[in-house]
Amino acid sequence: MSALGSANSAQPQGSLSAWAPQDWSLAPDWQPLWQAFLASPHGQQLGQRLQEQIDAGLQLYPAHPLRALALTPLEQVRVVILGQDPYHGPGQAEGLAFSVPAGQRPPPSLRNIWVELKREAACCQPADQPVHQGSPQLGSSLEPWARQGVLLLNTTLTVQAGLAGSHAGWGWERFTHAVLQACAAHGRPKAFLLWGRHAQATAESAALDRQPHLCLRANHPSPLAARRPPQPFIGCGHFGAVNRWLLQRGEKSIDWC
Repeated sequence: MSALGSANSAQPQGSLSAWAPQDWSLAPDWQPLWQAFLASPHGQQLGQRLQEQIDAGLQLYPAHPLRALALTPLEQVRVVILGQDPYHGPGQAEGLAFSVPAGQRPPPSLRNIWVELKREAACCQPADQPVHQGSPQLGSSLEPWARQGVLLLNTTLTVQAGLAGSHAGWGWERFTHAVLQACAAHGRPKAFLLWGRHAQATAESAALDRQPHLCLRANHPSPLAARRPPQPFIGCGHFGAVNRWLLQRGEKSIDWC
């Protein structure tokens, strides 16, 4: 049975309290990759370093680093949106790239995702549902996307409070690289949305930019890049393009709004 919507994927609260991978739920078809990583030197070193920070009293986010893999099983992945690392402010990170828990003020990158969705409102609706009247009904959390097969994956899955990129190069990338390769190799073709140089470089290293996949590139939705050349995020049209591609393949489109 699919793990989508399981009780174990409920939204976690607070910070990471311990390196306790046995307590982090994830869909069964991700387990072989995860167990192999845990048994590897990179996985063991990562766990030791994170536990040392926790023991030193540092706050790490999110509480459930693998939540994207709990909400979106490998067999259900249709779209991959690749982020860099979790938000580092209190209460922001919920284990899904670009997403914050419901009720949290959306960070600037997420606000620009909203801007692009509103611009695309007429074409980002599923073809079998009526178009929303007025502005799309958007929330802070992107969990509804994850439950439709959109894998919201950061390449680094933890961060120290207040220090963006603080766990980059610690070993998470070994695991998330394997996740991306599994997405590319398993089952149906996928759409990969690559926003910013980091995501684009990661995709190239994982050899994602090959047929029969759809790879769409744009600048990062950060205010520093969203409207600038060479590929402005605002106006990229990625959400509608993904739905058209899915429909052409005979698949159900994503309700982005």
